[in-house]
Amino acid sequence: MHYDVFNGDADGICALHQLRMAQPRPAARLITGVKRDVRLLRHLAGVRDADIAVLDVSLDSNREFLPDLLKSCRIFYVDHHFAGELPSSPLLTVHIDPSPEACTSLIVDRLLAGRFRAWAVAAAFGDNLHGAARAVAATLALTGPEIEELRELGELLNYNGYGAKIEDLHFHPRDLYLALQPYSEPLAFFRESEAMGVLRAGFADDMARARGQTPMVDASAGRVFRFPDAPWARRVAGVFSNEKAREMEGKAHALLVDNPDTTILVSVRAPLVRRQGADVLCRAFPTGGGRAAAAGINALPPEMLPDFLKNFIEVFSV
Repeated sequence: MHYDVFNGDADGICALHQLRMAQPRPAARLITGVKRDVRLLRHLAGVRDADIAVLDVSLDSNREFLPDLLKSCRIFYVDHHFAGELPSSPLLTVHIDPSPEACTSLIVDRLLAGRFRAWAVAAAFGDNLHGAARAVAATLALTGPEIEELRELGELLNYNGYGAKIEDLHFHPRDLYLALQPYSEPLAFFRESEAMGVLRAGFADDMARARGQTPMVDASAGRVFRFPDAPWARRVAGVFSNEKAREMEGKAHALLVDNPDTTILVSVRAPLVRRQGADVLCRAFPTGGGRAAAAGINALPPEMLPDFLKNFIEVFSV
């Protein structure tokens, strides 16, 4: 058996697409979910003697599932999130780069010597790595408008991954991955796929609502926004946070979205001029994790919000 386990955002989808164009596994079972559903290896409990590829999913968040799987399964792990101590096993192959300018699709691009690089460019844009995306795009024969199309593609694929549950999304990430499988070139998918029209219209509507919100905190260290418990607010959490980060590159940003159970979904972006601190801030709270440049908390208890706001200012004050 083969299993492909991947994050449901632009980076996870594009990383797997590159890998499977180079190494096809048509019978592989696909395991994915909304972007924040990172403990995906729980779905493989009891699996034996399988080949498993894991892309853009934190190893540290799935640590408890690895010992049992590594008794008999071969695992190929590619990621850019905090990993912690790596398990020692001859059945585990790891390619992890947590540096701020890395994403999983760029790591796969290196492993494949740039064979499908345009997909990595789109993914990097989706992960808000605009500088890295443009640097890599410069190695390709792309026009300025084509690079902008890859940017929009990456941002729309990323936008689709945000939600508390699959029902919040326009497309299940598995279906979105399957929709782009026939396309070797991302620009063809961008121009021809009906999915792009759906995502573009949804994005425009959701962002119009989001851009009308004012910050609840506006300090020298950063800005904090709060959105209501609504599907549009959850869908737009990532792209809105990325847009605000680019708007003021010297400030940190946090977006709080009310969850139905009174807890708070948190998205944090470190200042683009110094991509560090987001993971430290978020891992200090229950259900928190992520990268130095971008991190989040799935369910912040409301009574901990004052502590979060205090720590946000302290972490990002210089």
